[in-house]
Amino acid sequence: MIHVAVANQKGGVGKTTTAINLATALAATGWKVLLADLDPQGNASTGLGVSHAARERSSYDVLMGEASIVDAAVPTRVPRLDLLPAVQDLSGAEVEMVGLDRRTHRLADAFAQVPPGRWDICLMDCPPSLGLLTVNSLIAARHLLVPLQCEFFALEGLSQLLQTVERIRTRFNPDLSILGIALTMFDRRNSLSKQVAEDVRACLGPTVFETVVPRNVRLSEAPSHGLPALIYDLRCSGSEAYVRLARELMARLPQRAEAA
Repeated sequence: MIHVAVANQKGGVGKTTTAINLATALAATGWKVLLADLDPQGNASTGLGVSHAARERSSYDVLMGEASIVDAAVPTRVPRLDLLPAVQDLSGAEVEMVGLDRRTHRLADAFAQVPPGRWDICLMDCPPSLGLLTVNSLIAARHLLVPLQCEFFALEGLSQLLQTVERIRTRFNPDLSILGIALTMFDRRNSLSKQVAEDVRACLGPTVFETVVPRNVRLSEAPSHGLPALIYDLRCSGSEAYVRLARELMARLPQRAEAA
């Protein structure tokens, strides 16, 4: 199984929207996908229409060692897309994990128990912080996908994230690689958005995906209906951008047979 952490410690950058819609696009092409919601806000779970009542087991239970990933995962409305849901208890997990053995490797250990072939890929939607939940994701992941909002402060946050990635590589996970930077919430009417996009490409070159996801009201509306934007309105500019981004993503990922 391919493990991809979708992370950025800055909130409001389109991280969860990116995770949901890329997971949907991958499932639509035939991949067996698991989306792991590791954000205490549970927005990925809500955005996929999984009610709180359906979250009998969650990523919190997995991290606490009280449930396996296979037992906690639930199906979604999207064929071939399963969800490891989040609950509010997850907000206390970072404190509770401090006293546990292998506190930084709890998620990696849980993934090691997943039977081969159960899923082709897992996208992990991380919280907007560089705390223990995100560290667990980066240690469990082979790849990192960074959604980056096209604004000035996002650049400062990116440098902090890249420093954390280097520390994770050095101490815990030398195989962690940056799959790509996805530019999100791009406003073509705003010269600052264009400048930020140019600056990021100048600094990081081909690491940055060609596709730019625009600001789009349909992307914002979709979660309130419990649907990915790709299902809510496939023809809106935001959905079309995520379809293109998914194609780029798949071109950078190892083939499913290689990852199994």
